Amino acid sequence: MDRMQFKDYYQVLGIIKTASASEIKTAYRKLARKHHPDVNPGDASAETKFKDLNEAHEVLGDPDTRRKYDELGANWKQYENVPAGGGWPPGA
Repeated sequence: MDRMQFKDYYQVLGIIKTASASEIKTAYRKLARKHHPDVNPGDASAETKFKDLNEAHEVLGDPDTRRKYDELGANWKQYENVPAGGGWPPGA
């Protein structure tokens, strides 16, 4: 099975784990502007960084998703696929 490398979304955005929603948004906007592909045409590393920033903001910007991420760490996304009322692992 292909395992994704765990990304520390707090580190990606350069914030601490106790950051407020406002601090997350501010950090994201600042870094997204800096690494936006339109500002860095042809720069593959800036494009990769921009994608990582978007992913981090999607997770940390949503209170429910952030809670799952904080509670489950690297495994947080696996639990998204567990059917409601189902056990873990799926099919158990």
